[in-house]
Amino acid sequence: MRDLMGMMKQAKELQERMQQMQAELETVEVDGASGGGLVLVRVTAKGECKAVRIDPSLVKPDEVEILEDLIVAALADARGKAERVMQEKMQSLTGGLALPPGLKLF
Repeated sequence: MRDLMGMMKQAKELQERMQQMQAELETVEVDGASGGGLVLVRVTAKGECKAVRIDPSLVKPDEVEILEDLIVAALADARGKAERVMQEKMQSLTGGLALPPGLKLF
């Protein structure tokens, strides 16, 4: 019975820390880039796009497809960085708990 109570206490603590981390992740922002820095995007760790910056040299009517591809690449770069930030936060959050392999909390 003690083990069950201890597990319940750990689960409640984990839930509280998860809520805190979720709130924190909304404020963490990462930058993604493509085209050697000609296209920059800023996203939250939760994947919300906050800003897009495009170097004026890329704004040419006959090269719109290139610009579109660079924006997609910059967003992918930022998303990858955001996922790494989330993984690092999760590792620090669950460091003391023995969670089963493959268990995802998001």
